[in-house]
Amino acid sequence: VQLQASGGGLVQAGGSLRLSCAASGDTFSRYTMGWFRQAPGKEREFVAAIRWTSTTHYADSVKGRFTISRDNAKNMVYLQMNNLKPEDTAVYYCAGDRQIILSSLKLPDQYDYWGQGTQVTVSS
Repeated sequence: VQLQASGGGLVQAGGSLRLSCAASGDTFSRYTMGWFRQAPGKEREFVAAIRWTSTTHYADSVKGRFTISRDNAKNMVYLQMNNLKPEDTAVYYCAGDRQIILSSLKLPDQYDYWGQGTQVTVSS
């Protein structure tokens, strides 16, 4: 499957952005989809994931602020980010995998497919 992320930008603290990830090439509806982020000098970290059952999982740092969702009819996954903080500044990546177990969905090396990344910058 091919993934393409979009929607990043520059926003003030407290603002909102919605990231989108378009998927093509396979049966998207059966994939677990995740969002990860990587800040300069830091490792790539888990943000949120949504399984093919539509159950969702979030990093503690974004719970209550971010919402992941999917539209299988459009082969899209979204990340709505509200109340953004300067520490949310990073390149955000969408990722997908068809066979990923629950205990592994927060691990970036478990995902086979990645989008190109979109920059999110939150100013204070």
